[in-house]
Amino acid sequence: MAVSPLFGFLCASLDDFLAKPLDVVRDSGATAVAILDANQPLFYVISPNAWREMSECNGTAWASTKPTNEKNAEELDQFAVLQGLSVATQKPKVRMSQRPDAADSVLTRGALRANNFDVLAEQLIEHENQRVQRAELSAASVGILRNRLDAHVLPFFKYIPPSQVTPTMMDEFVKRLTDARLSSTTVSQYLVVVRKLLKLAIRQGFLREMPELPSIKVANRPRSMLSLQEYAAVVRTAHRLARHGDKAPEVKASSGHRERFWVQPRNLILLPDMAWVIRFMVNSFVRPGDLRQLKHKHVQVVRGSSVYLRMTLPQTKRHDAPMVTLRPAVQVYEAALAQARREGRGEPDDYVFLPEETDRNYALAVMGFWFKWVMREAGVEPEDQMGRLRTLYCLRHTSIMFRLLYGQGIDMLTLARNARTSVQMIERFYASALDGEMNVAMLQSRRTSKN
Repeated sequence: MAVSPLFGFLCASLDDFLAKPLDVVRDSGATAVAILDANQPLFYVISPNAWREMSECNGTAWASTKPTNEKNAEELDQFAVLQGLSVATQKPKVRMSQRPDAADSVLTRGALRANNFDVLAEQLIEHENQRVQRAELSAASVGILRNRLDAHVLPFFKYIPPSQVTPTMMDEFVKRLTDARLSSTTVSQYLVVVRKLLKLAIRQGFLREMPELPSIKVANRPRSMLSLQEYAAVVRTAHRLARHGDKAPEVKASSGHRERFWVQPRNLILLPDMAWVIRFMVNSFVRPGDLRQLKHKHVQVVRGSSVYLRMTLPQTKRHDAPMVTLRPAVQVYEAALAQARREGRGEPDDYVFLPEETDRNYALAVMGFWFKWVMREAGVEPEDQMGRLRTLYCLRHTSIMFRLLYGQGIDMLTLARNARTSVQMIERFYASALDGEMNVAMLQSRRTSKN
């Protein structure tokens, strides 16, 4: 017989089904048959009676047709099932309680239920949460994983069993990401997510080997930076706007008036925090995400042979070592602390910048909006000469580049450790913008001869 039991449900080979499709359907009885090719399910078929009962259990009304004779009616029903249609005579509905197993088929139970990207995604998130519990991964990484699954992975693979993923499908997935104008780095990260899902499919026996994935060449795009003149201009402009109480124009960055403005009216007036943020980031190497969570309890003023701030920030990107700042950051912090105390704040659990904003994601977004406004007023282009956007993050790049350009005998490893990054990352994304003309004086320097 072509139909055989497997894992509690029925299956048949594709060759047997193509040779005798009506026999396979007739022998299936009241359950579905998984049609397999190389032990991988391609699709499912059920008999007309089983299909009719399943539909009636779900409250589906069947169209009433009157066949010419009983034999023609049976062949018509069988052909309809093969084509994905529903042709049947009207019959009394059967309650689910009378036939509880009518809809309990291979489609909803058994080992093949996991041959689904939704199920694999749940398993992957559970595995990643376990890594978070073991301190192998940050909780934020799981959030990023969820976002990527919801944004592109699951919408694309929703109706594709993992066992049927082909290189052509992966090419189409990459095309989807490319059409969404994602960078090569982001596309590569999405492929990492899909690779993890397919590895789970291999472990569960739905795939024999990993399908060939597209090769994505990741292009390093270092962030832009400010020159000394541009840095001085934005600091002066931020102080001026805060001192005069100017209001931000409700215009788009490109052109036209905003019909809806996401910034609260209270944040359309620049506060002294903006100038402090610019100076603090350039003199402390912090990321905007660190700045968002910075509280007074994380900061300690150290005065000795050197004056600096010691910052014990929460772990970011698997780095948890304390960071030290340059001396100007001390002045900025003390000014922000004095202002906070005048307003009744400045407690250890209060935030250093924009402490009145409890939603820290919104607070960071406001800082980014202010920075664009200040650059526009200062005459600083929103893009550098290479077309890279200047955002709040470029202040961290500026901080590291200033040390490479103007620091005396700076040690790359020390700089990387203090900035919570690696020497490789500095070489790829920061120092890659360093050219000989920036340090021409050092290149032209000569050693002094000994007497």
